[in-house]
Amino acid sequence: MKKMKRAVAMALALIMTGSLLSGCGGGGGKPITLTIYSQLANYSGEMQGWFATIFKEKWNVKVNLVPDGDGVFDTRMEAGDLGDIVIWGNDGGDYVTAVEAGMLYDWEEDNLVQEYGPYIWENMQEALEKNREVSGDGKIHGFGHGVARSSESHDAFFYTWDARWDLYEQLGHPEVKNLDDLLDVLEDMQALQPTGDDGKKTYAMSIWPDWDGNYVMYVKAMATAYYGYDEFGFGHYNPQTGEFYDALSDGSPYLEMLEWFNEAYRRGLLDPDSMTQKYDEMIAKVQNGNVLFSIFDYAGSDGFNNDDHFKVNQIMLPLVPEEASPIVAGLSPKGGNRVWSIGANTQYPELCMEIINWLSTPEGVITMEYGPKGLCWDYDENGRTYMTDFGKTCVEDRQTLMPDEWGGATFNDGAFQPNNRTWSIADVNPESGEPYDKQYWLSYQVPEGRCDAERDWRTVTGSQTVQEYMDARGKYLIDPPNNYSESKRDAELDQKWQQIATCLKDYSWRAIYAESEEEFNQIVSEMQARAKSYGYDECIAWCVAEAARKNELQAPLR
Repeated sequence: MKKMKRAVAMALALIMTGSLLSGCGGGGGKPITLTIYSQLANYSGEMQGWFATIFKEKWNVKVNLVPDGDGVFDTRMEAGDLGDIVIWGNDGGDYVTAVEAGMLYDWEEDNLVQEYGPYIWENMQEALEKNREVSGDGKIHGFGHGVARSSESHDAFFYTWDARWDLYEQLGHPEVKNLDDLLDVLEDMQALQPTGDDGKKTYAMSIWPDWDGNYVMYVKAMATAYYGYDEFGFGHYNPQTGEFYDALSDGSPYLEMLEWFNEAYRRGLLDPDSMTQKYDEMIAKVQNGNVLFSIFDYAGSDGFNNDDHFKVNQIMLPLVPEEASPIVAGLSPKGGNRVWSIGANTQYPELCMEIINWLSTPEGVITMEYGPKGLCWDYDENGRTYMTDFGKTCVEDRQTLMPDEWGGATFNDGAFQPNNRTWSIADVNPESGEPYDKQYWLSYQVPEGRCDAERDWRTVTGSQTVQEYMDARGKYLIDPPNNYSESKRDAELDQKWQQIATCLKDYSWRAIYAESEEEFNQIVSEMQARAKSYGYDECIAWCVAEAARKNELQAPLR
């Protein structure tokens, strides 16, 4: 029956497009609309702009994007249709539920991946076999994000502790040994630079809530950036020892960082809009110079560093506290846990596979990251990658308008909104011999430095590039790649889990905005008591057991 449905769908597609799965132009017929359900997306509706143009020109496809949210997964499961392409936040929980319910396509049925995903089949065998093991039904339903060709290195650092180095230099390079020192320095920076490019007030930090999961994302990430402990259930996991740290236990990394953010707020260093703004609003402030620090490169230097700021000797570069040991992912041919898959009930499995396959090629990887080939990047006469002048403008200011023939929207609005990667960008592009990450490209280096402040940073750190410096520090924790995937929680425990997650997020934000230490402690006590009343101890017992299972898998890899 499935083969018959597929044959009919293929015939219809041939009529509509005149060029099914050609890979070299979508034909002039009526476009096919594909639904991508992505648990990683922050966008809803029909994709617009330059990546939508690529879908239209290559495959004659329109994309309807469905992000995750309260009840979305359950609703789509009940309807019996997850979507055409399905992207998972992890390969446990919901993913396993979908596999068990037969909601995901078998990539080996009728040689689907072999015929329509040849690049994947030839280059990602270990990632495919990992998925077979994780899926538990003996079938391949996809592969995880961030695949690498070897396990001999680690991914690029993105917990880079970016700060306005020009201000730090003006302060005379004061010691930043720990988080207390960092707050003092940020306070002094704010006094030096009270307003941004737009004349509005500056803040040391500006954070956002729309990426919160089990608790406040930025708070948990601060512990990950400082101690190297990764988010794990309702707590943190030490990837080098296997220890689990309960988020609400007294003195936990999470509560420590929650208190740190509250102190930052009470000292006037935290943007008061943090609890209500979206990521896009936050990054606009970074671009305008209203934010002086970020633990993330994508919310710091990636947004601030551009020629306009370099011309006035302003730059964001790593200012890592001496005691910090940020986490960095180990690379693996097995990939990570954010899975690319295809819905079992799609009418167009071949088309979906061809799209995922192209996204896995070098051109697809770089295009997802930096824009259309030819317009934003290309290869030079020596086969090395370079950014065009327009491409540099786009990555420095993601609000840059694209040409009309590329959709006319901003670079940011037209980007690949499903928000997942195929290969790790730290991995080597076989076509150029350089990593996919532009900061490693020979053409992207500026040996003489982009401004006086960068030259000062190089003198102080003894490093030429950010990644060289982060490595040379020698203080970081590698998260070894492994086959761990989160176990499925039963319905009763999962209901308690959702109540507790809401509790932790609501009370954590209230704690951040507490006006005194006494109020902060009172809110935290209420959060601990309320979470326990919802069944927190049962959830922590589950987390402890999961951490032990992950540790067993990771131990031989350390």
